[in-house]
Amino acid sequence: MDLIRGMAGREDAKTNGRRAWMQTSADIVYKEKAMALDGLTLGFLAREINEQLAGGRVDRIVQPDDDLLIIHLRNRGKSHRLLLCATPGYTRIHLSEKSYENPEQAPMFCMLARKYLQGGRFLGAEQLFSDRLLLLRFSNLDELGEPRDILMYFEAMGKHSNLSLVLHDTILDSLRHVTLEMSRVRQMLPGLPYVMPPRQDKLGLDEATEDALGRRLTGAEGPLHRFLFHNIAGLGAHSARELAHRLAGDAEAPLGSLDRAALARDLAALLAQLPDLAAPGLLVEMDGTPREALPFDYLSLPPERQRPQASLSLAIETLYFERDLCNRFNQRSAGLRRAIVQARERALRKLALLEEEVLTCEQAEELRIKGELITASMHLVPKGAREVSLPDYYTGGQTLIALEEALSPAQNAQRYFKRYRKAHTARKLAGEQRQKALEDVRALEEALYYLEDAATAEEISQIRAGLADGGLLRHQGGRKARRREAPVRPLRFTSSEGCLIQVGRNSRQNEQLLKTAQGDDLWLHAKDIPGSHVLISARGRDIPQGTLVLAARLAAFYSQARGQQVQVDYTRRRLVKRIPGGAPGQVYYTGEKSLLASMTPEEAGTVRKA
Repeated sequence: MDLIRGMAGREDAKTNGRRAWMQTSADIVYKEKAMALDGLTLGFLAREINEQLAGGRVDRIVQPDDDLLIIHLRNRGKSHRLLLCATPGYTRIHLSEKSYENPEQAPMFCMLARKYLQGGRFLGAEQLFSDRLLLLRFSNLDELGEPRDILMYFEAMGKHSNLSLVLHDTILDSLRHVTLEMSRVRQMLPGLPYVMPPRQDKLGLDEATEDALGRRLTGAEGPLHRFLFHNIAGLGAHSARELAHRLAGDAEAPLGSLDRAALARDLAALLAQLPDLAAPGLLVEMDGTPREALPFDYLSLPPERQRPQASLSLAIETLYFERDLCNRFNQRSAGLRRAIVQARERALRKLALLEEEVLTCEQAEELRIKGELITASMHLVPKGAREVSLPDYYTGGQTLIALEEALSPAQNAQRYFKRYRKAHTARKLAGEQRQKALEDVRALEEALYYLEDAATAEEISQIRAGLADGGLLRHQGGRKARRREAPVRPLRFTSSEGCLIQVGRNSRQNEQLLKTAQGDDLWLHAKDIPGSHVLISARGRDIPQGTLVLAARLAAFYSQARGQQVQVDYTRRRLVKRIPGGAPGQVYYTGEKSLLASMTPEEAGTVRKA
């Protein structure tokens, strides 16, 4: 029997199966939920990786994100990238053609991987138990020049996905540390023995003989696809339905309607033949959007929705790359937003306390006046008195003044003067701190605006770095990373008169504009709301009115008032001063003029970029 065709049933059965995929509620899962990387697909990937990389030399290792590792290898005169990702929902391993933004300072896992693997050889990948567990073997020389094997375990297990570097059965490090509080079954910490994930009561592909399957089929009930899912290792829900369709022509076929002896025989043959079915492709939506990566043609799915691919790695990368980037961008954005909001709440609490302190310090004048009244009427102050009522030449009445019994009248007067000086100093300091807290709140609110408008990971990094420069957030990566940060790149536009207009997109870019501008350049900003610094390069000539109006409209568009009419202040750059001790881009200015301006997104799209 031809397993590829015969087990799928007759042509009418295949057609009916495809129609059922589109029509039945049981298969709506294909449209609503993405297939996870199951053991079946992982086996195909392992064979593909071995074909391209086995025997290759490890050139370089980078870790663009906490749960993403890329190993650069060279094999048979070609350079390759092996990507390993343990992000839940995006877990995958494949050859990659894409470039990722690399952090300035390598995480600890990356440094260990470089120490033990770089310069060594990749021996190959082995799937364990036909499940979502892949063993990658490497060979390298130790400190004495002796060869040694280093293992890397890739676990593609949903929220428990992980990547571990192992030497002599001991964990060197894992992408995700699992403590005793997190799991009593299996801890993943440096120095502990590596323990395999617990096996499920399922048959691996090498164990799925006709006899073994026959024993499992005895007494089994329910749909065929459910039996396959619960008894064959590595099958996800979707691949189980596909195999059921190939066997019975209908994924929902009940076991009770099938010849179990024949089913055991055909199933064992089909599982043994799976590697020969390799024909990578993409399942796409009606509009051509990639939906799923397929290791072979799915006879249960419409053929017009399946696009052949050069490799399974390419199919998976096509499917995941943009999704993963978007997910990582959203995570970074959300994480930074939380940090900014928390910092703003702290600044607001500090501001409230300082305002109370300033109010309290306003009582200082009363202390000075009491000291003066005692000095002016010292002859009326009896020794040892607890209080005294003295003429108040400020009000024309009497003022009751508390006294220290042990002090002389003169000493009581000096006591009030001392308390006044102390309160006066505190008031001044509290006022300065209040102003600083107010500036911090404004800087953080402006950062929230910039974050709303950020479109790339680099922009997010610059927003964080700008806040760190101002002491509002911690720097990431240390001094070395700060020295190697990429230069800022403000937006650049050209007016119809040929003038250059630059727009800062975060505090660092705003700071850069201020540093590079000439004194006669024109500076613009939306009045009293978060927004970008806008700069017109004068170059020793008068700025045309059309250029001024365009720059004001850009300042309105790149502000919190986007799409609305807003007052825009403008003045010469030399009249714009940095706030001492303030965050990058925080300024005060004089000599300003104003005009009302607005710009819609459609209008912004027509402005000519430099």
